[in-house]
Formats: sequence, C-alpha cells, structure tokens
Amino acid sequence: MEFKDYLKYRWFYTSSGKLVVGGKNAEQNEQLIRKLKEQKNDLQALHTTEPGSPFSFILAEANEISEVDIKEGAIFTACFSQAWKSKKKQTSVDIFKLSSLYKVSKMKIGTWGVKGEIKRITVTLSLVLTKQNKKLRAVPPISVKSKKDIILHLSPGKIDKSFILPKIQIAVEESLNQQELLNALPAGGLSIKK
Repeated sequence: MEFKDYLKYRWFYTSSGKLVVGGKNAEQNEQLIRKLKEQKNDLQALHTTEPGSPFSFILAEANEISEVDIKEGAIFTACFSQAWKSKKKQTSVDIFKLSSLYKVSKMKIGTWGVKGEIKRITVTLSLVLTKQNKKLRAVPPISVKSKKDIILHLSPGKIDKSFILPKIQIAVEESLNQQELLNALPAGGLSIKK
C-alpha cells in the first residue's frame, strides 16, 4: 500500500517492513483518518485506551500483518501518547479496524468513536534511536533487527528533550541533525542509555 506524504506524520517501519503512520496532534489525527478512509482500505488502527494519543495505522493488508507488527505499532502509539509525558512505564493500547471509527458532529477535531470489536494489549514504553530511510527515528526496540543499528535506548524520564540534545550528541559520538532529532523524539521528558 502506498502513502506518499507519510513523512509529515509520525512514522516508522516495523521489523517486517510495514509502514506505521500516526498523527502528531489532534489536527493531524483528523486529517490522517479522513485521508485513509477515502482510500477504502480497512487498515489496522491503534490508539491508547486513555485520551491523548496518536491514531496510528499499519499500512498493509490485514492478512500481511503479524502479531509482532501489531505489538510494534502499539508500542510506538503508546510512546507518542500522554503516557510518555506522564512517565508511565506501561499503558494499554486498543487495536481495531479503521472502518470501526465514526464521527458525530459534536466531537471535536481529532476525536473519533470506535464501534465494534476492540482488542486491548498492555505494552512497555521504550524506544530506541535508529535510522530508517536515512532519517533518525525513535522506534520500538523490537523493530530494529541488528543491535549495531541502535544509537541509543530511550525511556520516559525527567530531562526535557530540548535539554537532552547535547547529552545525546556526546553519548553517540557523532553529529546528529538537531531538528531531525527533535522531530523523532516523543514529547515530554526522556531518560537515555547507550
């Protein structure tokens, strides 16, 4: 499945090569859902059980998506949600079909209801910094096939991401694009380890 403008959203590739895309804010969630609904593919959707989460979608046919793809997408969704900002170690993620999402006029931008079957899993909030498509990405650790491709391990913490940049530069001993790094990281505090 092709989705050309994924770079403006939150995104990463699962270990099996599936593109996962999520909104960065309420407006992007709204835009992304409307755009994907127009394409008429019934994609796998993910959102934390609690509010304040991207709606994320695995851009592949249902029969091509494995449980590992779903787990990776769930970790990604959780890490870019309020749960990370709240420094939670774990959170629950709901898994459902794009076709289950509905909207009524009273719902504000980025808010959608879900009807039908919902599967729920609990995931640990943990990311690694790596490069995908030559861009810095913060992705679930299980998404990276080779340990040598992992730049840093990230977890929710107390250091604001704008203040952690020099520490990351020192830890990785290479020059990283500051804006690209800021875009790759979740909102909220971080803790890093090599």
